[in-house]
Amino acid sequence: MKLSRTLFRTLPLAAAAALTFASAAQAQSLVDMYEAARGYDASFISAKAQFEANLAKANQTLGGVLPNIALSASASRTRFDIRPDGQPNITRNFYGSGVAAITLVQPLYRPAAWAAYRQGGPLLQQAAAQYEAAEQDLLVRVSQAYFDVLTSEDSLASVQAQKQAVQEQLASAKRNFEVGTSTITGVRDAQARFDLSTAQEIAADNDLRIKRLALDLAVGMSNTQPKRLVDNSKLIPAPADSVDSWVSQSEAASPAVRQARLGLEVASLEVDKASAGHKPTLDAQLNYQGVRNVSGSSTNPTSGTSSHIMNPSAAIVLNVPIFAGFATQYRVKETVSLEAKARSDYENARRNTAQATRTAYFGLVAGLSQVKALEAAEASTQSALDANKLGYSVGVNINIDVLNSQSQLYQTKRDLAKARYDVLVGNLKLRQATGTLTPQDLQPINALLAP
Repeated sequence: MKLSRTLFRTLPLAAAAALTFASAAQAQSLVDMYEAARGYDASFISAKAQFEANLAKANQTLGGVLPNIALSASASRTRFDIRPDGQPNITRNFYGSGVAAITLVQPLYRPAAWAAYRQGGPLLQQAAAQYEAAEQDLLVRVSQAYFDVLTSEDSLASVQAQKQAVQEQLASAKRNFEVGTSTITGVRDAQARFDLSTAQEIAADNDLRIKRLALDLAVGMSNTQPKRLVDNSKLIPAPADSVDSWVSQSEAASPAVRQARLGLEVASLEVDKASAGHKPTLDAQLNYQGVRNVSGSSTNPTSGTSSHIMNPSAAIVLNVPIFAGFATQYRVKETVSLEAKARSDYENARRNTAQATRTAYFGLVAGLSQVKALEAAEASTQSALDANKLGYSVGVNINIDVLNSQSQLYQTKRDLAKARYDVLVGNLKLRQATGTLTPQDLQPINALLAP
């Protein structure tokens, strides 16, 4: 967030110029960094690969209901020796044969295969919901890292401005002590506050370095420089709908709820598939086989005659399971228990999503109210500081009054900057909780950034 005009008036000219140059040099927008993260973030790439694998797995269920065609071929050469009884001579002959066959099997009645086929639709939708959740998670993570950097930048700039103001107040206290218009207490108070500001500056600088490294890691870039808000007065409007409307929307659109609901459908079909182990199966089979005999055959090896035999056939195959060692019964019990688990998981997902939506909703509403309150507090603390400075100059107030007012003003500025960023991220988190967050939701925020 861009610092307010009041704060820029208190910043040293060199620090303000440095901050302005840093904001303009090779700065990246939120959308730019999100697009970079899509091609770099390992967890998102992993989720994309998992999505493609789940699609392929769901389509595998077609194999149980569509025709299965197989081609087979074999070739053999046989030697046989004939020695008539009472004769020493042996007649040695050879014959060969080649067999080729093509077989088509069309399932007519396979309850387990049809239950697996019906699972394909929910599995496809479940894969899509998982990928959508990963995309929304990436949006929020990049946005959070982006605004964490801006928050740290504002915090460092505010601490530096406070340090400069305290340094000026320290110099003023020393001058007044030298001419005898103030006590040594004012000098020591200012010196203590200056030393504290120095420590705060070191901590803020280190925090900014860490936040920049986190953003670099999230988007796969080095030396990232987020663009700052061009107008702090324009954020986002408050939610127009009630919290109950957002909760209802989350139950229908949330990826977590959809995954759990689809998981329940898959579990129910798994019970049907297990129960089908007790039922018979019926298949239609077509087979076309050709046999080529060379110089005889197994039935007449001494004929020396070659022949071709074509053998088409059709059959209806019925398979009736009778006993499978109790495996089917226990498989049914397992799937029934897993269905009960999936139903509880679905209810838990609904409750957690509703709670997350309410938390995000009230957090956003409170954040917008907090921004307005802190904006009023900023103006009030600035007026209080001006009054204390005037009172100090005429001898009414002491140095500690001015130092306290300065500390309160800059703390208010830091809190206000953070509250503004939290509102922008909170809006994304609310949409994530309801399952409506898309990359297009970054555009309104991107429009608030410096061009």
